[in-house]
Amino acid sequence: MLTGGIATGKSYVLIRFAAAGVPTLDADHLAHDAQAPGGPAWQAIRDSFGAEMFDERGYLDRPKLGALVFADAQALATLNRLVHPHVRAAITTWFANLAPTTPFGIVAIPLFYEVPRTEVFDQIIVTACDASHQLARVVARGLTEQQARLRIDAQLPTDVKVQRADHVIWTDGSHADTDRRVEDLCHALSRVTSWAELRGPQDT
Repeated sequence: MLTGGIATGKSYVLIRFAAAGVPTLDADHLAHDAQAPGGPAWQAIRDSFGAEMFDERGYLDRPKLGALVFADAQALATLNRLVHPHVRAAITTWFANLAPTTPFGIVAIPLFYEVPRTEVFDQIIVTACDASHQLARVVARGLTEQQARLRIDAQLPTDVKVQRADHVIWTDGSHADTDRRVEDLCHALSRVTSWAELRGPQDT
């Protein structure tokens, strides 16, 4: 399982694992699907946050909702409660449907540590970078520094995630540096004795 704070390089690292032939899944994409018109969380979000959070086509105005939930811990908790059960179910199904000969798969779950859950993954990979780099990357997405800090502060600090990780991929350097770290980790995981330990989550 791959996790890490906002703008610490999760998406890029996941792409590199996929390029190495590892089956990958992005929980963010699953969340978007759950929130889209016809998705399993769409009506509940509309009922909880109001029609004004949606555009004329019925799609969630993510920047508008983000401005609300990242300034209001209770609103963020409500959104997570509505969306995450559907994401978890999709992840479990994805792992269950991997071919029996597939050694392992990696799912990226940005809020793995922030949201209570029962799944247990045998290997946890955390992406990390210096705090100043992280802030600059978030601001580069078009947010003000205050908005960026709100999003960063809404998540568990990177140093805590690093302490809890089985593996850490630092992304402060060049893409080539990150590529080498991903390649090294792929080799390390290939030497794990029991592939079954890496196939996916178990409920406790």
